[in-house]
Amino acid sequence: MKRRQTVCDTFVALADATFDGSVILAKNSDREPNEAHEVVLVAAADHDSTDTVRCTYVEIPQAGRTHAVLLAKPYWIWGAEMGANEHGVVVGNEAVFTKVAHEAEPGLIGMDLLRLGLERAATAAEALDVITSLLAEHGQGGVCGHTSDLRYDNSFIVADPTGAWVLETAGREWAVERVRTTRSISNAITIGSEFDRASDGLVSHAVEKGWAKDRADFDFGRQYSDFVYTRFSDARVRQCRTTDCLKADRGKLDVASAMRLLRDHGDDDNDAAHGWTPARGPLGGLLGQTVCAHAGFGPVRVSQSTGSWVSHLAADGTATHWVTATSAPCTSVFKPVWFDGGTPDMGPRPGRTYDPDALWWRHEDLHRATLRDYPALLPLYQEEQQELEASFREDAAAARTAEARSRCTRSAFAAVSDAETRWTKAVRSAGSGPSRSGLFGRAWRSFDRAAQRS
Repeated sequence: MKRRQTVCDTFVALADATFDGSVILAKNSDREPNEAHEVVLVAAADHDSTDTVRCTYVEIPQAGRTHAVLLAKPYWIWGAEMGANEHGVVVGNEAVFTKVAHEAEPGLIGMDLLRLGLERAATAAEALDVITSLLAEHGQGGVCGHTSDLRYDNSFIVADPTGAWVLETAGREWAVERVRTTRSISNAITIGSEFDRASDGLVSHAVEKGWAKDRADFDFGRQYSDFVYTRFSDARVRQCRTTDCLKADRGKLDVASAMRLLRDHGDDDNDAAHGWTPARGPLGGLLGQTVCAHAGFGPVRVSQSTGSWVSHLAADGTATHWVTATSAPCTSVFKPVWFDGGTPDMGPRPGRTYDPDALWWRHEDLHRATLRDYPALLPLYQEEQQELEASFREDAAAARTAEARSRCTRSAFAAVSDAETRWTKAVRSAGSGPSRSGLFGRAWRSFDRAAQRS
């Protein structure tokens, strides 16, 4: 199997940085283009003391009670890339690439740790303890690539209405930094010499390996990071971009600005009408990646934003979660979901091959048709996309009961389904352009063949 790179971005804004005093966490999950994502709501449950839970690769003792969780996850993995629980805890994770050797036997992968933290913790602080204790007991490791032998360590942003923390790991070692105002992470260790908590062996392991002389010389990111994978993921560039955008809007950040940042294509242009296209980039699109990630020709730019999420943790305790449940946020629409409102019927669970009845794959008709000539075709529906989201935000703010929230969610998903049917027809009937030619087009024709999508 080929080793493939994966990229993601997660960011959080605390109450003093947001317009309404809320906490906002947002994330793009960037994985292989055919690695379908699903959004699932799992009910709370009580368990016997002898019960176990089968995670992606290992079976571990089950907790006495698991909280209800809303998850956005690759279809084949037990855990999740991002999610929330009924108590207002939200988590997003990132792959990070370190010098620590992977353990011989599989353990818990980062997505398993994320789900376990949500299922077992009622606060963000408790979730940190759950994740770090399970990491110490079971380790982390196992293939995380959909069609590749990709293995990595993990970082997380863990938040609740009272605050947020960054947790970054390397093997069984870890460090935690409390978020002060805004914070973003990408596919690189961002914690340096200053942190609030750490595993007992974090510094001593680096000293034993000769990476650091002593505590005074210690820098987690500099001494534990794998240079090659970290460099080619463009993690530093993307993390700087999200950090700068969050700082620029500090005090004004809201759900709409979080959605815009998840759709960000960099300084050059964020508007297809001005000519930006995912077919463009260094070496003809072979290198370079943006926050809104678009796959191109390998072996470097092979990740695609396959799911996107924004959690709005309001000061009054209301938690509204905005999900695309589809790939490419720039071609998708965010819809609101609440725990007491439930989730709508999204069709059969998606898998590795094309299924027009599954929501995620049905959106690929629109997404991949748009890639034929992105600058010309996205504007055909971009204005209506933004109008729909604005109306959903108004409706969500007015939905105060479980019944109203259920109606709001189902209405939003239905409206988007109808709109995307029209948009796909319009895009397909428009003229074909140059973006599906060359190496970029060759890559997407290969992705379509692998998905058995004609």
